[in-house]
Amino acid sequence: MSSLLQVAVVGHTNTGKTSLLRTLSRDTDFGEVCDAPATTRHVEGTELLVDGEPIMALYDTPGLEDASGILDWLEAGQQDRHAGAEALERFLQSPEANGRFEQEAKVLRQLRSSDVGLYVIDAREPVLGKYRDELTVLGLCARPLIPVLNFVASQDNREPDWRDTLAKLGLHAVITFDSVVYDLQGELRLHEKLRSLLDPYREPLSRLMEARAREAQWLERAAAEIVADMLLDIASCTLLVPLDPKAMEAGMEELQRIVRQREQDCVDALLSLYRFRSSDYVATQLPLEDGQWGLDLFNTEAMRHYGLRTSEGAAVGGAIGLAVDVMALGTTLGAGTAAGATAGALMGNGIGLGRRLSQRMRGQRELRVNHATLRLLALRQRQLARALSRRGHGAEKALELNTPTDNAWRRGKLPPPVRKARIHPGWSRLNEQADDVESKSRGQALAALTEQLLDDAPPLPPTPLP
Repeated sequence: MSSLLQVAVVGHTNTGKTSLLRTLSRDTDFGEVCDAPATTRHVEGTELLVDGEPIMALYDTPGLEDASGILDWLEAGQQDRHAGAEALERFLQSPEANGRFEQEAKVLRQLRSSDVGLYVIDAREPVLGKYRDELTVLGLCARPLIPVLNFVASQDNREPDWRDTLAKLGLHAVITFDSVVYDLQGELRLHEKLRSLLDPYREPLSRLMEARAREAQWLERAAAEIVADMLLDIASCTLLVPLDPKAMEAGMEELQRIVRQREQDCVDALLSLYRFRSSDYVATQLPLEDGQWGLDLFNTEAMRHYGLRTSEGAAVGGAIGLAVDVMALGTTLGAGTAAGATAGALMGNGIGLGRRLSQRMRGQRELRVNHATLRLLALRQRQLARALSRRGHGAEKALELNTPTDNAWRRGKLPPPVRKARIHPGWSRLNEQADDVESKSRGQALAALTEQLLDDAPPLPPTPLP
């Protein structure tokens, strides 16, 4: 017996074998996936590690296409098609195994040299005779075989039909594991089934299961911390500009650019955390264009899309703009009012009035994002983190997000750590004077906000039992 559990992933062509391996290994680049039949032409392998130690070797095999032909060949040679391992050996030694049935022979040789096989089934497909023939041929290898129903998250799956058929064939240890919609409990059930069948590997498989559960908890917390860090950076970000309308307009454009880029950095960090590519996320309502949000963060449509008010702070900004016009004897009337209103939309409430008046005395104005923008940032990034936690690495279609259903960040006061950040410009890496980024007070605010994001997260849907 090898010290490393050897698992052959087998099945008909285009049932999602490579996609399953991508999800189990958290590797979006493993193998090749496409709609064309027989995409995998050779056996490819990958290993699952725990603390740097290999626990399991998984082998992706070519798709079976002509198992019925192998059974016909056995009968034509006056051999019982159910003769067992001896019949399989004679077949593998025949010229046909290196010719017409070359792909099938690769599968059978790999299964024979493995400890167990995972027979991957596209649960959306009807139960046909060719699949029964495949199971018969695979049975000649005399290895434990676990049917894995893939794509069960699809509404048109035929899971009951498959379970009924497999039970009639004596295969009751059926696992559901979707390579597109990830389910931690589904993966743990798969490893548990392997553990129950392969007693010599109980200890390493137990370690793998514990590691996967720890990993899921760590990822959830790390994602919340990434979002919390972004919110503190942006909440405490300030930009001082002269009261001149043109300077204010240029300042607002610069502030918007800075905030957009900080949100994009958060998106990139979340994708990297969950081991996805940048191309794996292009939301329908909020498409990324040239690396930035298509439905802009500061666009009123984006606010309405998330059910947020856009008028917050605009009246204050308008009054300030009008005061500038009066001081300039009306020469900037209109432009100053418009600039002031827009600036008000960027300003947050609760900022120290004394500091603002002091800046006004020096002919400067402090620009910030408003509360509605912070709410929008929280909604978008929390929704993305949650979606990535449920995405399988075998998914090919780019992730699309709809309007989030939770209201925790739409109404009520902003969390205390965010409100506190408004009066601590030194907390923001986006400011020139970011002298308190590593301070104890910011660290405490980050920890508190991370906990609140975790507490506010809606519960994941219950995992369906097999």
